[in-house]
Amino acid sequence: MKALYSLLLALTVLSCQNQGKADIDKAKQASIDSMKVEINKQRVIDSMKTEMANLQQEQQKAEEQKVVVVHQQESNGTATTTTTTKKKGWSSTAKGAVIGAGVGAITGAAVSKKKGEGAIIGGLAGAGVGAGTGAIIDGSKKKNE
Repeated sequence: MKALYSLLLALTVLSCQNQGKADIDKAKQASIDSMKVEINKQRVIDSMKTEMANLQQEQQKAEEQKVVVVHQQESNGTATTTTTTKKKGWSSTAKGAVIGAGVGAITGAAVSKKKGEGAIIGGLAGAGVGAGTGAIIDGSKKKNE
């Protein structure tokens, strides 16, 4: 009977140690997962900053472009020159990336069990697809011009 109690005591101690090890492993994995989420968030922030810098450069270039219109008056032979600034909006690539990121984030959050991670992954995928679609549209516009 003593042997049976000793065996039960030994099994209880071993199972408690294994349970503690499993809890530690779960905590480590949770920490790693949270770091991955933070890294993905930072990637999204960095890509958005890059896209915003590109948009600002495009806007500056658009402001620098000017259209000169020359009107000639036939009665007295004088010419008047009017200078207007041609404003250019967002490119289709930028619009597609922003719209795709928003739709992808919403869809990813709705579909995924882990809402934050789903939103990040969906946003990245949507931005990529949207930018690709916008680039195709920009290319077709340039061909038509």
